[in-house]
Amino acid sequence: MMMKILMTGALCSATLLATGAAMAQAVVGRPAPAITAKDATGKPVALADFKGKYVVLEWTNPECPFVGKHYNSGNMPSTQKQAMAKGVQWLAITTTAEDASGDKTRAELQVWLKSKNASPTAAIVDVDGKIARAYGARTTPHMYVVDPQGTLIYAGAIDSKPTANPADIKTATNYVSQALGEAMSGKAVTRPSTQAYGCAVKYPSGA
Repeated sequence: MMMKILMTGALCSATLLATGAAMAQAVVGRPAPAITAKDATGKPVALADFKGKYVVLEWTNPECPFVGKHYNSGNMPSTQKQAMAKGVQWLAITTTAEDASGDKTRAELQVWLKSKNASPTAAIVDVDGKIARAYGARTTPHMYVVDPQGTLIYAGAIDSKPTANPADIKTATNYVSQALGEAMSGKAVTRPSTQAYGCAVKYPSGA
């Protein structure tokens, strides 16, 4: 099964709310932690590459039903495309605990994203959990928005309905789109922090 290494039994469990905030170095209103990694094609990518632009960080996992809610329905790819059409850069990040090289995961991630008509600026495999640890990422999805000055302006859930039911998307508030829209209009972000929901991010041992 594709991307089996990323999650185990927790995938089909009830909603998992973000925890461990004390571990997070990322704090809304402060500079976002630096990112240096390789994308799914093996190309180096860094958060600093996008200075002067808005950047969305999305923790994802193809086998998570909460991620499936937003991808199978087309909600996440649509949110992504609408943001990128406005010049926003989008980084899809997968944290894996078992594949030391991440090569297989990178290849599978590319295939999966393409199958869902998703085309982020870069897809990153966080093989050692350093990026997830720096941001305090706890669930898939877990979303972050960084402004052109490099400040974290949003952290939390993709939307206001913490379920795996696609039917809930229609009546949910998309927090990422809301944060981007407000910030790009020169307004303060109404909800800079929300509680993320989804499947647990599986950190590598010692991460």
